[in-house]
Amino acid sequence: MIDTHCHLNFEAYDADREQVVERAEQAGVLQIINPGIDLESSRTGIELARQFQSVFTAVGIHPNSSASFSGDEVGALEQLAASDKVVAIGEIGLDYYWDKSPKSKQLSAFEAQLSLAAELNLPVIIHNREASEDVIRILEQWSTGLPPTLAEHPGVLHSFSASPDIAERALAAGFYLGFTGPITFEKADELRAVARQAPLERILVETDGPFLTPVPHRGKRNEPAYIPYIVDRLAALKQLPTEEMSRITTENAVRLFRLPPP
Repeated sequence: MIDTHCHLNFEAYDADREQVVERAEQAGVLQIINPGIDLESSRTGIELARQFQSVFTAVGIHPNSSASFSGDEVGALEQLAASDKVVAIGEIGLDYYWDKSPKSKQLSAFEAQLSLAAELNLPVIIHNREASEDVIRILEQWSTGLPPTLAEHPGVLHSFSASPDIAERALAAGFYLGFTGPITFEKADELRAVARQAPLERILVETDGPFLTPVPHRGKRNEPAYIPYIVDRLAALKQLPTEEMSRITTENAVRLFRLPPP
């Protein structure tokens, strides 16, 4: 299994980061992708990926970190992306829930980083919170002009939580859908309906650790070792053996992020 989105370089893991990686491997989670949220976390993500063979990383400026975005950061991201353990541009996107950055700044950062991803032929990891219409409109436009290899696998809508209509539009544009702990929550019926309808070849599993911990550990810190709970729930929704869902989601992650087979 592959955890395609975990913030391993966050402070929440400072006390036991090595043990977290070990527990993941013991649980069958053999690779982890650590996304950046700003330049500093993108740098430390690369350092983390060099420390742990099983860790890969993405570099990017999160919408909530975009208030001071000027465009100069794009050059720094391009340099960071030259690392052989960088597999994506992310976590990028729009967030209209938190009032941490003006929409104009978020849009500038988002579009500039999408252009960088196209230039570098790297997939994108997309954050969307209460900004679905703007996010999907921009992604639909962006995906039409991509190089062929990237157009087939442009990126993932991470921790998907939008409507079935947005899911359909994202899938039509070639994107994958990432499912996190909420797929296990009691009241997440619409999210489970989206997962049930999503093509098997477009599903990824992620923790978004340290957040969004799945049942039965909800309320505690999340970590990659909990990925099996998400895989189990998806397997039940798709009426497949857990081992088959594990194989499929692993192959999907390898294909999208061009990872070495774990």
